[in-house]
Amino acid sequence: MEFGNGNGTGTDNCNCNGNGIRNGNGIGNGNGNGNEKVKGANVIKMKPMDSELLREQGHIMVDFIADYYRDLQDSPQDFPVLSQVQPGYLRDMLPNSAPDQPESLNELLDDVTKKIMPGITHWQSPSYFAYYASSTSVAGFLGEMLNAGLSVVGFTWQTSPAATELEIIVLDWLAKLLQLPDHFLSTGHGGGVIQGTGCEAVLVVVLAARDRILKQVGKTVLPQLVVYASDQTHSSFRKACLIGGIHEDNIRLLRTDSSTNYGLLPESLEEAISHDLAKGFIPFFICATVGTTSSAAVDPLVPLGKIAKKYGIWMHVDAAYAGNACICPEYRKFIDGVENADSFNMNAHKWLFANQTCSPLWVKDRYALIAALKTNPEYLEYKVSEKDAVVNYKDWQISLSRRFRSLKLWMVLRLYGSENLRNFIREHVNLAKQFEDYVTQDPHFEVVTTRYFSLVCFRLVPVDGDEDKCNQRNRELLAAINSTGKIFISHTALSGQFILRFAVGAPLTEEKHGRLYKNMPLNLPATAIVKNILKETVEN
Repeated sequence: MEFGNGNGTGTDNCNCNGNGIRNGNGIGNGNGNGNEKVKGANVIKMKPMDSELLREQGHIMVDFIADYYRDLQDSPQDFPVLSQVQPGYLRDMLPNSAPDQPESLNELLDDVTKKIMPGITHWQSPSYFAYYASSTSVAGFLGEMLNAGLSVVGFTWQTSPAATELEIIVLDWLAKLLQLPDHFLSTGHGGGVIQGTGCEAVLVVVLAARDRILKQVGKTVLPQLVVYASDQTHSSFRKACLIGGIHEDNIRLLRTDSSTNYGLLPESLEEAISHDLAKGFIPFFICATVGTTSSAAVDPLVPLGKIAKKYGIWMHVDAAYAGNACICPEYRKFIDGVENADSFNMNAHKWLFANQTCSPLWVKDRYALIAALKTNPEYLEYKVSEKDAVVNYKDWQISLSRRFRSLKLWMVLRLYGSENLRNFIREHVNLAKQFEDYVTQDPHFEVVTTRYFSLVCFRLVPVDGDEDKCNQRNRELLAAINSTGKIFISHTALSGQFILRFAVGAPLTEEKHGRLYKNMPLNLPATAIVKNILKETVEN
């Protein structure tokens, strides 16, 4: 059933002279959705998935998205990187209720352009340098498209064997690229699973570790369980612990400082564990981070792993951002010691171009994870020849339903190849180094932390040692930069200092964009903008 925009020749349910309903094989031009009703016409049952309508309108949507990516590069003035709208801007632009009758795709896309786009912060802009990137790619996009088209719900092996088996295979591939220990592979007692986010990953392993220790010491000691991490650990760790029933006072966030580049000091961890044991607490979980959110700090996995092993504590490695870089041999050293970890997580949607959301998690003992999360309602039961013959991923995650996420990761790895992925990551790191070099050349600024990957932490230096005034000047600088719409950077706080963050990782960020700016010594896309703004701020 299609909405025609011309003289229809198919099997018509009305006189299709203009915008009528066609219930045949005619093809419109995007001005309808297959379910339209002309005034006075009989209502016709909608057909939500019509192959020819999908073909027609799918082409229109792909063109719309492709034009968006083209225009992000060719007409950046039309796309402020940080949205400049005010809260509630959209309410007055849209009706108070949903339409009773269908509207056309062209009308909808016109609203996207005029009403939605102004409220979009353009994470895919070449001049997006805030937080960490949400990377996209053609391969990732195509994988998402195929996933949406197949629309399987692979919570058990039976509900789509290929969805389960491809995930197992692809995560073994990625584990080998990262040179993870064999016990994380599916061929042993461990294995991988794609969670939606790193937040979900840390939650499920906290639950697995909690249940493992409670089986050893009894369920009544839950109030005595203690967890450890640095004060730079992602906030999702605290949330995971609270959901898991760990008392907030038992979450030990150990202080870090510039002496270790904000990495967790092993001596402070062991001291905290010893102190807790002496008071009757039960240490059961350590969260180590490779590439913290604030400054991309790296916790030393080798000594932390030894401590975890000594006390029988589950160690999780959160490498959501920097783990992607570890497919490059020169960055693999940052996860040395992962052999003593019980679990390891990275976000392929951050820097491996797998599109949101795709967060691989590997565990050393899959049975510990399954024991904490398994449910067995009768309506999900089915017979297999052997107990461990299949994997049911519903028992590796919080939710029952799950998407076919491995498709896009499989397509990224196949359509680009590991060497191209490594080189793209290296290019981003080199671009960050260029920006770092610019900052170090200007006496008004300082780089605050050692750069390991593609994040540069910097600030205006204090005048006469006045840190409060320095923090205020950096706040004003951040606001001035982001208000231009030409670039978006974010901030953090380290040791009481207000720090600016410049994180390279958007897929369109390339050296060639520097050609847009003349007479500038560096080629990084936004460097010229930043330089001009910084110069004006300093002079004023």
